[in-house]
Amino acid sequence: MSESDVVVTIGETEITASWADESSKTRRALADALPVEGRAARWGDELYFDVPVSVDLEPNARAEVEPGTIAYWPQGPALCLFWGPTPASTDAQPRAASPVNVVARLDHTAPLSDLPAGTGAMVRVVDN
Repeated sequence: MSESDVVVTIGETEITASWADESSKTRRALADALPVEGRAARWGDELYFDVPVSVDLEPNARAEVEPGTIAYWPQGPALCLFWGPTPASTDAQPRAASPVNVVARLDHTAPLSDLPAGTGAMVRVVDN
């Protein structure tokens, strides 16, 4: 598995991301499946799309994450990109619908904030 960064493409916009150390089993499974892409749905300030990965929740899975988090949601199974509050949030912090395995961090989130509310996007994640 490459320890290199990944590139997330949303529409015509590319955002680099760095692997996180939190969920190594999930990170390996996702890295082995790259490239992945799909039509993402928007849920508040989160985009998520189905991925061909099957991993259980890791011991450090959590629902509340930081802006810029890329996480795997086993119930989807889906890959989620968070940049602000979701309908599950109780404050400005992103919150998943249920616990997720954190796998990477977006280097910046400004392009996500420019997406029109309620719209989805085509998302592709590849090795850098």
